[in-house]
Amino acid sequence: MSMVLQKSIGKYLLLFLFTVNISVFAQNTQTDIFEPSFKSLQVTDPNNLLGQPIIVTTNADSRIKISFDELAEDNRYLRYRLVHCNSNWQRSDISEIDYIDGFNEGHIHSYELSYNTLAHYVHYSLELPNEDMMPLLSGNYLVEIFDENDPNRVLLQARFMLSEDKARMSPSVTTRTDYDYNNKHQQVSLNVNLEGLDIENAYTDLRLVIIQNGKVNSAHVIDTPLRVTPDGVVYEHQSDLIFPAGNEYRRFDIANVRYPGMNVSNFEYIDPYYNAMLECDYPRISSRYQYDSDQSGRFYVDELNATEPNLQADYILTFFTLKCPELDEDVYLDGDFVLRKFDSDSKMIYDDTIGAYIKTLLLKQGMYNYQYTTKSDLFNPIEGDFYETANEYLMLLYYRPMGARYDRLIGTTVIYSDK
Repeated sequence: MSMVLQKSIGKYLLLFLFTVNISVFAQNTQTDIFEPSFKSLQVTDPNNLLGQPIIVTTNADSRIKISFDELAEDNRYLRYRLVHCNSNWQRSDISEIDYIDGFNEGHIHSYELSYNTLAHYVHYSLELPNEDMMPLLSGNYLVEIFDENDPNRVLLQARFMLSEDKARMSPSVTTRTDYDYNNKHQQVSLNVNLEGLDIENAYTDLRLVIIQNGKVNSAHVIDTPLRVTPDGVVYEHQSDLIFPAGNEYRRFDIANVRYPGMNVSNFEYIDPYYNAMLECDYPRISSRYQYDSDQSGRFYVDELNATEPNLQADYILTFFTLKCPELDEDVYLDGDFVLRKFDSDSKMIYDDTIGAYIKTLLLKQGMYNYQYTTKSDLFNPIEGDFYETANEYLMLLYYRPMGARYDRLIGTTVIYSDK
């Protein structure tokens, strides 16, 4: 083979591999961190700690806040851009000029250095919309954050939504399901008033997405309502409206290293971090249901004696232990603190010598919700399913008529199964 041919093949092989890598990366539109020095990524409603990452166009005060840390001695100059996505979180087939007013790139101006902490970090925050970035169209958005010196390398990304809030949604939830009665499931239903919206074909142009407790990987999607009424649509008695009831989230509190908080056995300083040994956990599938006032998998940064917890809370090596026989499937931690992902950060490791699953994570001081789970959507073999569980259901209604290039988000609502 000639040298010229070898070089030509090599060039096209590299181009192919580069294209494949870009394609695979482009498909990941989940809230995620790609650089391990970044930690504690949160997407919140700054006006409501239990709120959803949704901007409502009819509310001038509505906004979302993205915050995160980088374990570093000094700041770097970070920038961000917005990507509009369809209801299935794939990139929309529309140009940036259609969904952004102005230039689609902005600086993250808000950053501060930690102080009085063993772990040195820079805390960043960004609120949207702002005077530099105003999204124009409703729907799903992905914020990509990158170093200004390397715009092609995304360091972390976060999801949020922009809702027109035009569809008036009346949800309900019951434990009397089409599967069972006061047993292991919960069933939601939804009446939607569409008056004022020119919906061409409600049977084909609407998509309802329901997310239980922030578990985006197991969202239920309904593409056809049960029936259309003179003023709207009804979703009820459909299989995708039925959810495993699950169990309350477990909790732990590492806000004060001097005194073990909830579910913490002890603290110990081992250079360079404090170590938090959590109480040993056990499966709850065979236990009786116990109510607990959880936060549906969220976590809150806090340091008991701090005036500015975001800057004074330290990072703690936190040890999880789940005592049980080894299962036939992988076991993962679940909660916002692991970004609801099934990956190496959330996967538990089984230790035969102690007969338990173990995991160690570097977490910022605060209060955390967590569960143990598997990839099964049908039931949880560790936590169990109890109809009494207080669950949070986020409902998102999208509209896309024939020929349109993107999915409008026309209504959102939240309902709790204990209310």
